[in-house]
Amino acid sequence: MNKKQIIGIVVAGIVFTFVCSMSIITNNLTKTLFPQKDLLDTLMETSESFNLPMEDFIGVVDVQGTIASATTSSLFETLPYNHQSTLDLIDALKDSSYNKGILLTVNSPGGGVYESDELYLKLKEYKEETKRPVWTYMETQACSGGYYIAMASDKIIANRNTWTGSIGVIMELLNYKELADKIGVKSIYFTSGRNKAMGSPTLDMTKEQQQILQSLVDESYEQFVSIVADGRKMSVDKVKPIADGRIYSASQALKLNLIDQIDTYENTAATFQDELDSHILYTPTDSSFKFSTLFGAAKEIKPKSDAEIMTEFFEKEGSGVPMYYAKPGQY
Repeated sequence: MNKKQIIGIVVAGIVFTFVCSMSIITNNLTKTLFPQKDLLDTLMETSESFNLPMEDFIGVVDVQGTIASATTSSLFETLPYNHQSTLDLIDALKDSSYNKGILLTVNSPGGGVYESDELYLKLKEYKEETKRPVWTYMETQACSGGYYIAMASDKIIANRNTWTGSIGVIMELLNYKELADKIGVKSIYFTSGRNKAMGSPTLDMTKEQQQILQSLVDESYEQFVSIVADGRKMSVDKVKPIADGRIYSASQALKLNLIDQIDTYENTAATFQDELDSHILYTPTDSSFKFSTLFGAAKEIKPKSDAEIMTEFFEKEGSGVPMYYAKPGQY
Protein backbone atom coordinates (compact mmCIF):
# COMPACT_ATOMS: atom_id res chain seq x y z
CA MET A 1 0.00 0.00 0.00
CA ASN A 2 1.54 3.29 -1.10
CA LYS A 3 1.66 6.59 0.75
CA LYS A 4 -1.28 8.17 -1.19
CA GLN A 5 -3.56 5.23 -0.39
CA ILE A 6 -2.71 5.44 3.31
CA ILE A 7 -3.42 9.18 3.35
CA GLY A 8 -6.75 8.57 1.53
CA ILE A 9 -7.84 6.00 4.10
CA VAL A 10 -6.91 8.28 7.00
CA VAL A 11 -8.81 11.24 5.48
CA ALA A 12 -11.88 9.06 4.80
CA GLY A 13 -11.79 7.85 8.39
CA ILE A 14 -11.62 11.40 9.73
CA VAL A 15 -14.54 12.50 7.55
CA PHE A 16 -16.60 9.48 8.58
CA THR A 17 -15.92 10.13 12.25
CA PHE A 18 -16.83 13.82 11.86
CA VAL A 19 -20.12 13.06 10.09
CA CYS A 20 -21.12 10.49 12.70
CA SER A 21 -20.25 12.86 15.54
CA MET A 22 -22.22 15.71 14.00
CA SER A 23 -25.18 13.40 13.48
CA ILE A 24 -25.20 12.41 17.14
CA ILE A 25 -24.80 16.00 18.32
CA THR A 26 -27.58 17.23 16.00
CA ASN A 27 -29.91 14.45 17.09
CA ASN A 28 -29.36 15.16 20.79
CA LEU A 29 -29.71 18.91 20.28
CA THR A 30 -32.94 18.41 18.35
CA LYS A 31 -34.42 16.22 21.09
CA THR A 32 -33.51 18.87 23.66
CA LEU A 33 -34.85 21.88 21.76
CA PHE A 34 -37.79 20.13 20.05
CA PRO A 35 -39.01 17.27 22.23
CA GLN A 36 -41.19 14.64 20.53
CA LYS A 37 -40.59 16.19 17.13
CA ASP A 38 -38.79 14.75 14.16
CA LEU A 39 -35.96 16.91 12.82
CA LEU A 40 -37.46 17.04 9.34
CA ASP A 41 -40.83 18.10 10.74
CA THR A 42 -39.11 20.87 12.68
CA LEU A 43 -37.28 22.14 9.60
CA MET A 44 -40.46 21.99 7.53
CA GLU A 45 -42.59 24.00 9.95
CA THR A 46 -43.30 27.51 8.72
CA SER A 47 -45.17 30.02 10.81
CA GLU A 48 -46.43 32.56 8.33
CA SER A 49 -45.47 36.06 9.37
CA PHE A 50 -45.98 38.99 7.05
CA ASN A 51 -44.18 42.28 7.56
CA LEU A 52 -47.12 44.54 6.81
CA PRO A 53 -46.60 48.31 6.80
CA MET A 54 -47.67 50.46 9.72
CA GLU A 55 -49.13 53.05 7.36
CA ASP A 56 -51.96 52.99 4.83
CA PHE A 57 -51.20 50.59 1.97
CA ILE A 58 -52.61 48.45 -0.84
CA GLY A 59 -51.64 44.80 -0.50
CA VAL A 60 -50.51 42.85 -3.56
CA VAL A 61 -51.61 39.20 -3.61
CA ASP A 62 -49.60 37.44 -6.30
CA VAL A 63 -50.93 34.17 -7.76
CA GLN A 64 -48.28 32.57 -9.95
CA GLY A 65 -48.57 29.02 -11.29
CA THR A 66 -51.03 26.23 -10.67
CA ILE A 67 -53.59 26.86 -7.92
CA ALA A 68 -53.27 23.66 -5.88
CA SER A 69 -52.46 22.58 -2.35
CA ALA A 70 -49.76 20.27 -3.65
CA THR A 71 -47.57 23.20 -4.62
CA THR A 72 -46.56 24.06 -1.05
CA SER A 73 -42.82 24.36 -0.55
CA SER A 74 -40.88 21.35 0.65
CA LEU A 75 -37.35 20.94 2.02
CA PHE A 76 -35.89 20.45 -1.44
CA GLU A 77 -38.29 22.38 -3.62
CA THR A 78 -39.73 25.86 -3.87
CA LEU A 79 -42.65 26.35 -6.21
CA PRO A 80 -44.23 29.68 -7.19
CA TYR A 81 -47.67 29.25 -5.60
CA ASN A 82 -48.28 28.35 -1.97
CA HIS A 83 -52.00 27.93 -1.38
CA GLN A 84 -52.11 28.08 2.41
CA SER A 85 -49.69 30.99 2.54
CA THR A 86 -51.89 32.92 0.09
CA LEU A 87 -54.98 32.32 2.22
CA ASP A 88 -53.06 33.37 5.34
CA LEU A 89 -51.90 36.52 3.59
CA ILE A 90 -55.46 37.55 2.74
CA ASP A 91 -56.45 36.98 6.38
CA ALA A 92 -53.51 39.12 7.50
CA LEU A 93 -54.54 41.91 5.12
CA LYS A 94 -58.12 41.65 6.36
CA ASP A 95 -57.00 42.07 9.96
CA SER A 96 -54.71 45.03 9.22
CA SER A 97 -56.36 48.39 9.85
CA TYR A 98 -53.76 49.98 7.57
CA ASN A 99 -54.71 47.90 4.56
CA LYS A 100 -57.06 49.72 2.19
CA GLY A 101 -57.44 47.24 -0.65
CA ILE A 102 -56.02 44.26 -2.56
CA LEU A 103 -54.42 44.18 -5.99
CA LEU A 104 -54.62 40.55 -7.13
CA THR A 105 -52.02 39.75 -9.80
CA VAL A 106 -52.67 36.54 -11.70
CA ASN A 107 -50.41 34.50 -13.97
CA SER A 108 -51.95 31.06 -13.80
CA PRO A 109 -53.41 28.33 -16.04
CA GLY A 110 -55.83 27.50 -13.23
CA GLY A 111 -55.84 24.63 -10.79
CA GLY A 112 -57.98 22.41 -8.61
CA VAL A 113 -61.71 22.99 -8.33
CA TYR A 114 -61.47 22.94 -4.54
CA GLU A 115 -58.48 25.28 -4.22
CA SER A 116 -59.72 27.75 -6.84
CA ASP A 117 -63.06 28.02 -5.08
CA GLU A 118 -61.42 28.29 -1.66
CA LEU A 119 -59.28 31.21 -2.83
CA TYR A 120 -62.29 32.86 -4.49
CA LEU A 121 -64.33 32.57 -1.29
CA LYS A 122 -61.45 33.94 0.78
CA LEU A 123 -61.30 37.04 -1.44
CA LYS A 124 -65.09 37.42 -1.21
CA GLU A 125 -64.86 37.14 2.57
CA TYR A 126 -62.22 39.88 2.61
CA LYS A 127 -64.46 42.19 0.57
CA GLU A 128 -67.61 41.51 2.55
CA GLU A 129 -66.01 41.92 5.98
CA THR A 130 -63.80 44.92 5.23
CA LYS A 131 -65.80 46.69 2.49
CA ARG A 132 -62.45 47.31 0.80
CA PRO A 133 -61.94 46.98 -2.97
CA VAL A 134 -60.21 44.14 -4.83
CA TRP A 135 -58.78 44.68 -8.30
CA THR A 136 -57.29 41.98 -10.51
CA TYR A 137 -54.45 42.42 -12.97
CA MET A 138 -53.97 39.56 -15.46
CA GLU A 139 -50.46 38.92 -16.70
CA THR A 140 -49.46 36.27 -19.29
CA GLN A 141 -52.43 34.03 -18.55
CA ALA A 142 -55.42 33.95 -16.24
CA CYS A 143 -57.19 30.86 -17.50
CA SER A 144 -59.86 28.63 -15.97
CA GLY A 145 -59.22 28.68 -12.20
CA GLY A 146 -57.05 31.75 -12.76
CA TYR A 147 -60.11 33.46 -14.24
CA TYR A 148 -62.40 31.96 -11.58
CA ILE A 149 -60.60 33.70 -8.70
CA ALA A 150 -60.79 37.04 -10.54
CA MET A 151 -64.58 36.90 -10.21
CA ALA A 152 -64.21 38.15 -6.64
CA SER A 153 -62.86 41.44 -8.00
CA ASP A 154 -64.49 44.83 -8.36
CA LYS A 155 -62.45 45.47 -11.50
CA ILE A 156 -60.43 43.27 -13.90
CA ILE A 157 -57.61 44.67 -16.02
CA ALA A 158 -55.57 42.56 -18.43
CA ASN A 159 -52.32 43.04 -20.24
CA ARG A 160 -52.86 43.31 -23.99
CA ASN A 161 -51.04 39.98 -24.45
CA THR A 162 -53.03 38.11 -21.80
CA TRP A 163 -54.80 34.82 -22.52
CA THR A 164 -57.83 34.27 -20.34
CA GLY A 165 -61.20 32.52 -20.23
CA SER A 166 -61.04 28.72 -20.56
CA ILE A 167 -64.26 28.57 -18.55
CA GLY A 168 -64.76 24.88 -18.01
CA VAL A 169 -63.77 21.75 -16.10
CA ILE A 170 -61.46 18.90 -17.00
CA MET A 171 -60.97 15.53 -15.34
CA GLU A 172 -58.30 13.23 -16.72
CA LEU A 173 -57.90 9.51 -16.14
CA LEU A 174 -55.09 7.44 -17.56
CA ASN A 175 -55.90 3.92 -18.77
CA TYR A 176 -53.11 1.48 -19.60
CA LYS A 177 -55.15 -1.74 -19.63
CA GLU A 178 -53.93 -2.69 -23.13
CA LEU A 179 -50.33 -2.23 -22.04
CA ALA A 180 -50.90 -4.30 -18.92
CA ASP A 181 -52.50 -7.05 -20.99
CA LYS A 182 -49.52 -7.11 -23.37
CA ILE A 183 -46.92 -7.51 -20.65
CA GLY A 184 -49.03 -9.91 -18.60
CA VAL A 185 -49.89 -7.67 -15.65
CA LYS A 186 -53.32 -8.07 -14.08
CA SER A 187 -54.93 -6.06 -11.27
CA ILE A 188 -57.23 -7.87 -8.87
CA TYR A 189 -59.87 -5.82 -7.03
CA PHE A 190 -62.16 -6.72 -4.15
CA THR A 191 -64.94 -4.13 -4.02
CA SER A 192 -68.26 -3.57 -2.29
CA GLY A 193 -70.01 -2.41 -5.46
CA ARG A 194 -69.68 -2.44 -9.22
CA ASN A 195 -68.58 1.20 -9.35
CA LYS A 196 -66.11 1.21 -6.48
CA ALA A 197 -63.12 0.67 -8.77
CA MET A 198 -64.30 2.97 -11.56
CA GLY A 199 -61.52 4.91 -13.15
CA SER A 200 -58.96 2.22 -12.48
CA PRO A 201 -56.17 2.38 -15.08
CA THR A 202 -56.37 -1.38 -15.69
CA LEU A 203 -60.15 -1.68 -16.17
CA ASP A 204 -62.41 -0.64 -19.02
CA MET A 205 -64.93 1.99 -17.95
CA THR A 206 -68.62 1.21 -18.34
CA LYS A 207 -71.13 3.67 -19.79
CA GLU A 208 -72.68 4.01 -16.34
CA GLN A 209 -69.33 4.98 -14.85
CA GLN A 210 -68.70 7.48 -17.62
CA GLN A 211 -72.05 9.09 -16.86
CA ILE A 212 -71.26 9.22 -13.14
CA LEU A 213 -67.96 11.04 -13.67
CA GLN A 214 -69.46 13.31 -16.32
CA SER A 215 -72.15 14.34 -13.84
CA LEU A 216 -69.45 15.44 -11.40
CA VAL A 217 -67.73 17.49 -14.08
CA ASP A 218 -71.06 19.02 -15.13
CA GLU A 219 -71.83 20.05 -11.56
CA SER A 220 -68.48 21.83 -11.21
CA TYR A 221 -69.07 23.47 -14.58
CA GLU A 222 -72.46 24.84 -13.50
CA GLN A 223 -70.80 26.29 -10.41
CA PHE A 224 -68.15 27.97 -12.57
CA VAL A 225 -70.79 29.47 -14.88
CA SER A 226 -72.78 30.83 -11.95
CA ILE A 227 -69.64 32.38 -10.45
CA VAL A 228 -68.88 34.13 -13.74
CA ALA A 229 -72.48 35.30 -14.12
CA ASP A 230 -72.40 36.77 -10.61
CA GLY A 231 -68.93 38.30 -10.94
CA ARG A 232 -69.53 39.89 -14.34
CA LYS A 233 -73.18 40.85 -13.73
CA MET A 234 -74.33 38.68 -16.63
CA SER A 235 -77.10 36.13 -16.96
CA VAL A 236 -76.25 32.42 -16.97
CA ASP A 237 -77.80 32.17 -20.44
CA LYS A 238 -75.37 34.80 -21.71
CA VAL A 239 -72.35 33.17 -20.07
CA LYS A 240 -72.88 29.60 -21.29
CA PRO A 241 -72.34 30.22 -25.03
CA ILE A 242 -68.89 31.65 -24.31
CA ALA A 243 -68.09 29.14 -21.57
CA ASP A 244 -67.14 26.22 -23.80
CA GLY A 245 -63.59 25.89 -22.50
CA ARG A 246 -61.90 28.02 -25.14
CA ILE A 247 -59.34 30.69 -24.31
CA TYR A 248 -59.68 34.33 -25.33
CA SER A 249 -57.20 37.06 -26.07
CA ALA A 250 -57.45 40.23 -23.99
CA SER A 251 -59.23 42.11 -26.78
CA GLN A 252 -61.70 39.25 -27.29
CA ALA A 253 -62.36 39.03 -23.55
CA LEU A 254 -63.01 42.77 -23.40
CA LYS A 255 -65.62 42.55 -26.17
CA LEU A 256 -67.34 39.70 -24.33
CA ASN A 257 -67.38 41.63 -21.02
CA LEU A 258 -65.12 39.05 -19.37
CA ILE A 259 -62.74 41.84 -18.33
CA ASP A 260 -63.11 45.58 -17.80
CA GLN A 261 -60.00 47.07 -19.34
CA ILE A 262 -56.70 46.47 -21.13
CA ASP A 263 -53.69 48.30 -19.70
CA THR A 264 -50.21 47.92 -18.27
CA TYR A 265 -49.50 46.88 -14.70
CA GLU A 266 -47.91 50.26 -13.96
CA ASN A 267 -50.97 52.19 -15.09
CA THR A 268 -53.29 49.82 -13.21
CA ALA A 269 -51.34 50.19 -9.98
CA ALA A 270 -51.15 53.97 -10.33
CA THR A 271 -54.90 54.27 -10.99
CA PHE A 272 -55.74 52.06 -8.02
CA GLN A 273 -53.47 54.15 -5.80
CA ASP A 274 -55.13 57.36 -7.01
CA GLU A 275 -58.60 55.99 -6.26
CA LEU A 276 -57.48 55.11 -2.74
CA ASP A 277 -55.72 58.41 -2.05
CA SER A 278 -52.23 57.32 -3.15
CA HIS A 279 -51.63 54.62 -0.55
CA ILE A 280 -48.33 52.81 -1.00
CA LEU A 281 -48.37 49.58 -2.98
CA TYR A 282 -46.86 46.80 -0.94
CA THR A 283 -46.06 43.18 -1.75
CA PRO A 284 -46.06 41.32 1.58
CA THR A 285 -43.30 38.82 2.19
CA ASP A 286 -43.12 35.80 4.43
CA SER A 287 -40.41 36.51 7.00
CA SER A 288 -40.14 32.93 8.24
CA PHE A 289 -36.92 31.14 7.30
CA LYS A 290 -37.49 28.45 4.70
CA PHE A 291 -34.90 25.75 4.25
CA SER A 292 -36.38 25.14 0.80
CA THR A 293 -34.60 28.29 -0.35
CA LEU A 294 -31.27 26.80 0.71
CA PHE A 295 -31.87 23.39 -0.81
CA GLY A 296 -34.15 24.41 -3.69
CA ALA A 297 -31.91 23.01 -6.42
CA ALA A 298 -30.64 19.95 -4.56
CA LYS A 299 -33.35 17.65 -5.90
CA GLU A 300 -32.04 18.20 -9.43
CA ILE A 301 -28.66 16.68 -8.55
CA LYS A 302 -29.89 13.10 -8.28
CA PRO A 303 -30.98 11.69 -11.66
CA LYS A 304 -34.34 9.93 -11.82
CA SER A 305 -34.75 6.35 -12.96
CA ASP A 306 -37.08 5.38 -15.79
CA ALA A 307 -39.46 3.87 -13.23
CA GLU A 308 -39.56 7.12 -11.23
CA ILE A 309 -40.22 9.15 -14.37
CA MET A 310 -43.07 6.82 -15.43
CA THR A 311 -44.59 6.85 -11.94
CA GLU A 312 -44.57 10.65 -11.81
CA PHE A 313 -46.12 10.80 -15.27
CA PHE A 314 -48.97 8.46 -14.34
CA GLU A 315 -49.64 10.30 -11.07
CA LYS A 316 -49.68 13.71 -12.76
CA GLU A 317 -51.53 12.85 -15.96
CA GLY A 318 -54.21 10.58 -14.59
CA SER A 319 -55.10 12.00 -11.20
CA GLY A 320 -58.86 11.89 -11.78
CA VAL A 321 -59.30 15.17 -9.88
CA PRO A 322 -61.70 17.77 -11.34
CA MET A 323 -59.70 20.81 -12.43
CA TYR A 324 -60.46 24.35 -13.46
CA TYR A 325 -57.38 24.16 -15.64
CA ALA A 326 -56.25 25.18 -19.12
CA LYS A 327 -54.19 22.28 -20.36
CA PRO A 328 -52.02 22.67 -23.49
CA GLY A 329 -53.90 21.13 -26.38
CA GLN A 330 -57.11 20.99 -24.35
CA TYR A 331 -58.12 24.65 -24.02
